[in-house]
Amino acid sequence: MKTTNDPTNLTLIVAVSENNVIGKDNDLIWHLKTDLKRFKALTSGHCIIMGRKTFESFPKPLPNRTHIVITRQHNYKAPEGVIVVNALEDAIKKAKHDSKPFIIGGGEIYKQALNVVDTIELTRVHHNFEGDTFFPILSETIWEETTRIFHEKDDLHKFDFSFITYKRH
Repeated sequence: MKTTNDPTNLTLIVAVSENNVIGKDNDLIWHLKTDLKRFKALTSGHCIIMGRKTFESFPKPLPNRTHIVITRQHNYKAPEGVIVVNALEDAIKKAKHDSKPFIIGGGEIYKQALNVVDTIELTRVHHNFEGDTFFPILSETIWEETTRIFHEKDDLHKFDFSFITYKRH
């Protein structure tokens, strides 16, 4: 449940298959150039909150973003400039100065964050995949779809996909 101390524009951003898969073996399953460009455009200049495994899946920290990494490891060593916390609540507090911090994964962090985010920026990949990490099914009583933009597969994109924005009721 949201509290008055939470940022007002806390946003979750995720790419999800038709069968709610978001990853396999700590990696993305698909590569959609337009989705990656959208992720960069939305998150640049903002705090990005993620679990340790998600952070470690990057070759290096993403430019022009403040990285806040959640881990249970109390002695976790991260590169200089990366903020390390031990709970989602602490990550949100560290992002308080940001007008629109983003939760970027992974699966366990998404599950926790669904109770506190105001907006979900979801890329729905219109295909079923095998995976080991899943995104929860969104409740229509809590979430309302406000926009949807469909993209057909093409030379750069192997699958149809849609950008969908959900707002908390």
